[in-house]
Amino acid sequence: MIDDAMLIITELIGHAIDHGRFSSIRVIVSKNSEQVVRVGVVDRSKAVPTRAVKCDGDHPQELGIVLVGALADRWGTEPYRWGKQVWAELREGGTL
Repeated sequence: MIDDAMLIITELIGHAIDHGRFSSIRVIVSKNSEQVVRVGVVDRSKAVPTRAVKCDGDHPQELGIVLVGALADRWGTEPYRWGKQVWAELREGGTL
């Protein structure tokens, strides 16, 4: 679970850097129960990520969100007045 969580956080941070409007982001990690860990990245962009993969020549974009969807048991966004949090939940043993 730790390796998957670290890869998800890395992808969410990359997405926030590419799409966020300000230079700062916030990483949140919480343990919602004995088996569930939730990781999230907060940025100031209101743009919601999608699972669609866009290809620009040899450089696929949004592939990180596809990876997040494949590794996480659940993921989504929580809108804020000034931005959003993109979060993912992992369960020990998989499947929430």
